[in-house]
Amino acid sequence: MLFRSTTMEIHLNMYQTLAVAVLVLLFGNFLRHRIGFLEKFCIPAPVIGGLLFAILTCLCYVTGIAEFSFDDTLREVCMVFFFTSVGFQANLKVLKSGGKPLLIFLVLVIVLIITQNFTAIGLANLLGLDSLTGMTTGSIPMVGGHGTAGAFGPVLEDFGVQGATTVCTAAATFGLIAGSLMGGPVGNRLIKKHNLIATIKTEDDSLLVEEEEKHERHFSMYAPAVFQLIIAVGLGTVVSDLLSLTGMTFPIYIGAMIVAAIMRNIGEYTGKITIHMGEINDLGGICLSLFLGIAMITLKLWQLADLALPLIILLAGQVVLMFIFTYFVVFNIMGRDYDAAVLAAGTCGFGMGATPNAMANMQAICEKYAPSVKAYLIVPIVGSLFADFLNSLTITFFINCI
Repeated sequence: MLFRSTTMEIHLNMYQTLAVAVLVLLFGNFLRHRIGFLEKFCIPAPVIGGLLFAILTCLCYVTGIAEFSFDDTLREVCMVFFFTSVGFQANLKVLKSGGKPLLIFLVLVIVLIITQNFTAIGLANLLGLDSLTGMTTGSIPMVGGHGTAGAFGPVLEDFGVQGATTVCTAAATFGLIAGSLMGGPVGNRLIKKHNLIATIKTEDDSLLVEEEEKHERHFSMYAPAVFQLIIAVGLGTVVSDLLSLTGMTFPIYIGAMIVAAIMRNIGEYTGKITIHMGEINDLGGICLSLFLGIAMITLKLWQLADLALPLIILLAGQVVLMFIFTYFVVFNIMGRDYDAAVLAAGTCGFGMGATPNAMANMQAICEKYAPSVKAYLIVPIVGSLFADFLNSLTITFFINCI
């Protein structure tokens, strides 16, 4: 931890950042169980503690007391390991169980991506802004998140949009918070308003866990589970490098997910590899919590204050769009049942932030009510494997057409 004079600059190294993330996670969990509305609206624990910490660092920054900086190297590491654990769940039987709902949800995501960009461009034109400036608050930071914002911001700057990367990053930061905060309440409201508890299908648990014995936890198997995750991540970097040769923008974890899925299916069909799914799921859940914790404490909330009023209006428009789309479109088209409500909560997460936020939103709902196999199957597949790919294509099309 480094301290400097004048305005105190406090730098937390990788280990200190991780420790703070764990502390705010525990504090968020403490508050969530003791403050009624946090539990009621299913706000994820990392969001609660992390947002409070981010507000504290923002106050220190704007008052000139201190400026915090973090080594967030482990954020990416935790994200990759979490999605690798998701990849291990994707055996052919589980993928087939997605069926028609998976295809329908994929179409809905495509519609969302296009609608986000049309909304951003339309509002920008109404406010007298350039269409490309509007794109900085469209699907680039919303569905794309910080990764796509960092990739396409410089592209927009090459087209003449000054500070596009900064604006995209700030919009992605806003989306991360908004998507996390609104996902739980949206799902919770739908469940209570339509009395969806009665639509829960308890037998669906077998689809998610397949055979019960594959998900039993054994202390001695956690080490092999870690080794399997590491191997998948390592080989996945090679796959990611090969995919990057196509010129498309892919999330860093895509290669690891593909390798994990291949390892899982080899094990399923040859019987020569035992994949320790219970332990891998536990490790993935830990990594998800750590990722969100680090992501939240490293937010620079003052970036939102730097946005001009028109851009704040553009972001507000995206929030309204997301609420209407999830509450009315996703819920109704996906079946108007409990699974559809959980999917709506998840869509808020990756539609305005990132797939880990979607998983956290759904986890908060499912912990309160019951598991949703359909949602846990569809959202990671669409959000991780298809959304970024389709978003990159759509963004490229819009940039070249406007």
